[in-house]
Amino acid sequence: MVYTTACAGKATGDGSFVPFQVNYAERYSAVGKTASGFNKRDGRPKDSETLKSRLIDRPLRPMLSEGWQFDTQVLSWVLSYDGENQSDALAITSAAAALLISDIPISRAVAGVRVGEIDGELVINPSLEQMAQSTLDLVLAGTSQAVLMIEGFADFLPEERMIEAVELGHAAVGRICDAMEAWAAEVGKPKRTDGYQLDPQLVAGVQDLVGAEVRDAYLSGMSKAQRAEAISALKQRCLDVFAGGAGSDDVSVDYQAYQVEKEEGGGEGGGAGPLASASDVGLAFKKCESGVMRRLVLDEGHRADGRSVTDVRPITTRCSVLPRTHGSALFTRGETQALAVATLGSEGDAQKTNSMATPDDEVSRFYLQYFFPPSSVGETGRVGAPGRRELGHGTLAERALAPAVPGADVFPYTVRVESTITESNGSSSMASVCGGCLSMLDAGVPLAQPVAGIAMGLVLEPTGEFTVLSDILGSEDALGDMDFKVAGSEDGVTAFQMDIKVEGITLDIMRRALGQAKEGRRYILGEMLRETDPARAPRRALSPLAPRVAKVEIPQEKVGAVIGPQGKTVRALQALGATIQIDSDSATVDIAAPDASVLDQTIDAINAIAAEVQVGKIYTGAVVTNLAAFGAFVEIIPGKSGLVHISELDESRVNEVADVVKEGDLVDVMVVDVKDNGKMSLSRKAALQHRKDNPGDTGLDVDSGAMIRAALRFPGAVKDMHRWIEQNGYPGDAKGE
Repeated sequence: MVYTTACAGKATGDGSFVPFQVNYAERYSAVGKTASGFNKRDGRPKDSETLKSRLIDRPLRPMLSEGWQFDTQVLSWVLSYDGENQSDALAITSAAAALLISDIPISRAVAGVRVGEIDGELVINPSLEQMAQSTLDLVLAGTSQAVLMIEGFADFLPEERMIEAVELGHAAVGRICDAMEAWAAEVGKPKRTDGYQLDPQLVAGVQDLVGAEVRDAYLSGMSKAQRAEAISALKQRCLDVFAGGAGSDDVSVDYQAYQVEKEEGGGEGGGAGPLASASDVGLAFKKCESGVMRRLVLDEGHRADGRSVTDVRPITTRCSVLPRTHGSALFTRGETQALAVATLGSEGDAQKTNSMATPDDEVSRFYLQYFFPPSSVGETGRVGAPGRRELGHGTLAERALAPAVPGADVFPYTVRVESTITESNGSSSMASVCGGCLSMLDAGVPLAQPVAGIAMGLVLEPTGEFTVLSDILGSEDALGDMDFKVAGSEDGVTAFQMDIKVEGITLDIMRRALGQAKEGRRYILGEMLRETDPARAPRRALSPLAPRVAKVEIPQEKVGAVIGPQGKTVRALQALGATIQIDSDSATVDIAAPDASVLDQTIDAINAIAAEVQVGKIYTGAVVTNLAAFGAFVEIIPGKSGLVHISELDESRVNEVADVVKEGDLVDVMVVDVKDNGKMSLSRKAALQHRKDNPGDTGLDVDSGAMIRAALRFPGAVKDMHRWIEQNGYPGDAKGE
């Protein structure tokens, strides 16, 4: 059950933006929990809540009437959660319903649904249990007439199947919207009509004054910075002419000169009426610029940087740009650049999840973190915790790459990717997909398939005339009607995100956009993976700087022995140089070591601890832990000790135990007997005799890590270990090194 409210306050905008905010939260009490920590009040939004707030915002914002300038807030709280049905699609519908019956001017009912694919069958609003088996996770929102937003992730889904899923989802949305509108007709309030209205005379005046020069700037082929400078100068000219005397009785000289010129020249469109505010002029100029860009695209197929509508900007890549990281890549597409870094770690480096729908102990072995500093667009600004935009873009790139990352059974590493945007002019999230893919290949991650991403745009007129744009610029995103990001391999889609600013997107338009995106994606993949310059190509072999990891299964009853009393044994094992994580439930030990040598030593030591004691086996480097008058107690493996009777200490008669051994010594012993109660009888004499009888079999390879373990447990025994090696020779293998 989701509780949602919609309220509008005072006018805070100037008509240039919609002052609309969505806050979604999941109450701990919804699942019968209480917040952890000292403060039992639910805290700041979790990342998953922020992402769902964005999901609600995106289809609703464009549905508010143009010019709406009143502070508007939607609050959506999950108050009861059954653990079976997901809340995000319901929250979209709930928020739209609250707006629909309010006096806030939303034009139509909006609803959201989820579409999954289970065993080849498309399913509307599948349960969480079904989604665990689904190869598609699509959230779709729209009206009964059109799709407004889609966001989905898949395991290399063919484009045609994606269209089928959207079509099925939109049919369900239409049924919900029809019911909502019938309900709102009964209980809804009359809509307000006091929004901002831009003077059409001002728009005509701005168009007449600078329209031709704006067109020239878009035809010039300038860079982003040069074009921005030229457009800014034209905007300032409009401000000088139309807003120079705003708020006073004086009319600006520029405005008077403009009026006289138009009257003398007999031109049409002169006289923009009363002087306007700076914000009104800015809005009129934006309409002028948008109109110029759109007509150039529709009539001439011309874009601001000179490309055709299907061209992708020039691409350059370079891997291993950071010498000390596990993997790194610099991906540049036009004036957008991402620096990606891949880091490999153990299971302990996995990202813990924190949503209402996931268990507290669920972790992600692959995650991507996205950084968008203000310097990437030549600005100053806030730097700190990630905002909504960074979380959204990072999650999109992460989920686009996730299907290509191998499972733990194939590649037992946690993979973390960081993408830092160094320059941005269109689709930095898709640049992060490309850079992230290259950085993982550079680190040696055996990806199932390389993945790339592209952003598509749209110019759509009310008449139905449209053009789809490949690899959009920032200005084409801002002034166009669609931002459609598609990521995947050569043949299948892994992620897609579409935001629409107008109603009227048809399946035919989506089909055209997906086909064009596929061609662009294939081109980008080809450019990414070209190896004409070996210095720029990814290494593809496991980075020599990456840790070496392994998972060791041990008997359940041996978990305590590996951990040791108060963790003493596992700390001794970690002193070898490895990081160890023990899962008591599954009886597995995850090891991350700086190199293969330390990994082998640690594995040997764990296997020795977990091994069953064998009668007749010689244990080398066993530790003398205690002396008694009748013999010495010796620990052959951590947690397993036995008695070497005084008569079994040496081949000759022993009068005093201390004459042969002392506490902390390292000795070779043979297990001669194990009682039913677990007590062991050990013999040093038998081990010595075995060596005489079998000079080629020293038994040292049986447990060559024991010496190191003993030295760690008894620091004073290090000298004895060296002396033992001098007397008996070094083990035949290198595992004890």
